[in-house]
Amino acid sequence: MTFFIADTHFGSSTIIPFAVRPFHNSGEMDEYIILKWNSVVGYTDDVFVVGDFFDNVDREFVESILDRLNGKIILVMGNHDEGLADFYREMGVVVYEYPVIFQEWYFVSHQPMYLNSNMPYVNIFGHVHNNPIYKDHSTNSFCVCADRIDYTPVTFCHIKEIVSKDWKK
Repeated sequence: MTFFIADTHFGSSTIIPFAVRPFHNSGEMDEYIILKWNSVVGYTDDVFVVGDFFDNVDREFVESILDRLNGKIILVMGNHDEGLADFYREMGVVVYEYPVIFQEWYFVSHQPMYLNSNMPYVNIFGHVHNNPIYKDHSTNSFCVCADRIDYTPVTFCHIKEIVSKDWKK
């Protein structure tokens, strides 16, 4: 199965007040995300992290988290990941430094892309956290910010189902 999540910001205490996350500290947040991640992701699943994976890039810290996450991790880099492509690759993460096209019609990018309702494409994105200017989903988009999906990776099948329902409205 293929899953998507963005903006985990493992190791970040500053993201908690910025994104109004319900955690007392980064350790509590990290443990919750790991728990939610592993509750749905199996060892053989693929997980697209759509940017801003870690804020603390201490090698031992990153390895300690990666060792506990199920699945094969594919990172589409975000603004907090800049300059870290080789670091993540050394850790066994598949890294894309630019947006990717997934299954012909889905653009996976950290920051939202401009698409209009006349286009048949869907943008799977993160970056916006709880910003109310952006919808959770529409006919052409699906936001996978951890803040919006209860810190739990969502399946590609779920994304397709929700977007399909939006088309029928």
